[in-house]
Amino acid sequence: MPEAKIGVIGGSGLYEIEGMTNIEEVKPKTPFGEPSDSIIIGELEGKRIAFLPRHGRGHRISPTEIPSRANIYALKSLGVECIISVSAVGSLKDEIHPLDLLIPDQLIDRTKSRVNSFFEGGLVAHVAFADPFCPVLSDILYQAALDVGARVHKEGTYIVMEGPLFSTKAESNLYRSWGASVIGMTALPETKLAREAEICYATLACVTDYDCWHETEESVTIEMALANLERNVDTAKRIVGIVASRIPERRECGCAQALKDAIITAPEKIPEQMKRDLELLVGKYIK
Repeated sequence: MPEAKIGVIGGSGLYEIEGMTNIEEVKPKTPFGEPSDSIIIGELEGKRIAFLPRHGRGHRISPTEIPSRANIYALKSLGVECIISVSAVGSLKDEIHPLDLLIPDQLIDRTKSRVNSFFEGGLVAHVAFADPFCPVLSDILYQAALDVGARVHKEGTYIVMEGPLFSTKAESNLYRSWGASVIGMTALPETKLAREAEICYATLACVTDYDCWHETEESVTIEMALANLERNVDTAKRIVGIVASRIPERRECGCAQALKDAIITAPEKIPEQMKRDLELLVGKYIK
């Protein structure tokens, strides 16, 4: 199986990355079923990249149905240590305009129908998640966005809603009262699962609309969101190329040891099947 240290998960509108060479297509098997689609592995800016379209090619998987555990596990099995996530979001602040970019540093989870951990069925791990995005990778992503001339905002809170419907006006205004910056449907459980898998994770949030709270702007429609997203996709692709060339060979952040001291279950009490299924994640801590 080919390997790559950098993973890219593409959201709505981002189904491929031009410029990749020496391309191979793989679909790793996981204990959690199949990933969203085949993973494309190739070289970009001299680095090996693994690209996965989150919704599948042809956009056939809704946010709630994304097989996030399979996606993160599959990327981990290919040797991925850093994930750049690209996702479409709505703005909850006047100063964050459609077509802007945001590199969030915080999350609020409003999902309700998604499995959000690898650890269940006899293996308990409490992983620290106070700072959900990798600060090192986020800084690289922010600087790359500046370098391509994008209007980008550093730090902000990303509300993750269930979907697939957009917010009501009451919900949108509630989230604004919380001080949230943007709203989207896909950052969770990806971010949590990446942390459990000891993978650095950062999001390039592409703003497509003002959700439905803005009194002088039209409420969000899928046509509006997709039209603006298409305009942001080219920028996102250029940013990904720059980030790939700047990711350090050696990780100094805490993401690489997120599971250390987090596993609570006594080793002898963990079911053998669970140990086998999660060997990729916990093997260095549980024998």
